[in-house]
Amino acid sequence: MLGTDNLAYADVRREYREDVHYRARAYGPDAKSLSFLVVNISPHGLMARCDNCFDPGDRIRVVLPIAGAMIATVRWSLGGRLGCQFETAIDLATYYELITVMVRGK
Repeated sequence: MLGTDNLAYADVRREYREDVHYRARAYGPDAKSLSFLVVNISPHGLMARCDNCFDPGDRIRVVLPIAGAMIATVRWSLGGRLGCQFETAIDLATYYELITVMVRGK
């Protein structure tokens, strides 16, 4: 018999992300500039398109409007896309201002 205890486990970390498609300045672990398109974002992380390959655990720096330079850890990377978790979450007031600027920048 299958246990039902773990049915919702996969959704525990899920958080609503805002679709933005915003070109941001970003720098890899070697401090070299990256071509970086933020596809979606939440206060805790983002998904982006990037030509460079990264390994989970790599740390990058992403410069975002309003929030400034954010250190992020690569959680996954596949086919020119990567998911990152911010070292420090963006506070909600700053996040809402950030979204406003990013959506206007489409």
